[in-house]
Amino acid sequence: MSESVTSVSEKVGTSPGTLVHIGERRVEKTRIRIMDYDAGQIREKEVEEIEECFPFKEEPTVTWINIDGLHDVELIERIGRHFDVHHLILEDIVHCGTRPKIEEFDTFTFIVFKMLDYDQESDGIVDEQFSIILGQNFVLSFQEREGTVFNPLRDRIRNAKNRIRKKGADYLTYALIDTVVDNYFIILESLGDKIDELDEELVTSMAQETFQSINRMKRKLITLRRAVNPLKELINTVQKEEFDLIDERNVIFFKDIHDHAVQIQETTDIFRELTSGLHDIFLNNVNNRTNEIMKTLTITATIFIPLTFVAGIYGMNFKYMPELEWRWGYFGFWGLIIGIVGIMFCYFKRKNWF
Repeated sequence: MSESVTSVSEKVGTSPGTLVHIGERRVEKTRIRIMDYDAGQIREKEVEEIEECFPFKEEPTVTWINIDGLHDVELIERIGRHFDVHHLILEDIVHCGTRPKIEEFDTFTFIVFKMLDYDQESDGIVDEQFSIILGQNFVLSFQEREGTVFNPLRDRIRNAKNRIRKKGADYLTYALIDTVVDNYFIILESLGDKIDELDEELVTSMAQETFQSINRMKRKLITLRRAVNPLKELINTVQKEEFDLIDERNVIFFKDIHDHAVQIQETTDIFRELTSGLHDIFLNNVNNRTNEIMKTLTITATIFIPLTFVAGIYGMNFKYMPELEWRWGYFGFWGLIIGIVGIMFCYFKRKNWF
């Protein structure tokens, strides 16, 4: 996979609507898949040339054209020209930093938001831009990379008894968004398990790796929240405003997505509080451990201060010192030392300093 990234600065100075792919190239070759269906039949195929999709525009059936890979701006420009998509919308599609939004035009409705997936190998959240063009009888979807998120939806379409086969393109749009939101729940479940593991690990380990894992968890939750919040507002717009291409009878389904988005946001906020609590607990444990070390060192130094004083006195080179000629002077010295240590130990114990 190529990892080339186009900088925003390369687009500065170009005219509005100029197609420049901004972001990471996540696939080597653009993949185009078509599903055309109605209640009685379904056609499904993968094509090499975008022109093979053009005849489906005039079909009375529902057509879903999914494009994986946004780096081929010429291909996206050709399909946009044929399906009468405004060039400014095409510009938003290839700019992977476009803010989530929904816009209605005369012949289509444009929706763009973030799609997330959890990578088990890297233990991280992979985000990508997902764009939808909703037409009268077609849906164009654009992803940055190939994935398996929509495989369950494709299976539902293949099932002749499923409700989606009897519905229009607006219901397919709902199903696409709902599938993405359902995948958010899978990510939340994985993050919840990781937080439980961190909580248990924090009890027994004060390793730096644990602290780094907590910080990574905070970043994952921020990524999830930044994706959910705009999507919630986007769906709220669908509920409040009238869109010509969205049947009023299907608006209730979008309301269900909104409820899910609110639930995800609330759970994310709870996880963020739990993670912040783990962060504080780790720092408090580090401080307590440091305090215990300093306390031990301080008590040790305090005990040795009078011992050093006594040893310093008898280490002076005076010729006449009464104890030097005393037969039991050596044992008396050790008796004094042990007595001082015993007295100080009893004093510290009485004060509950250890």
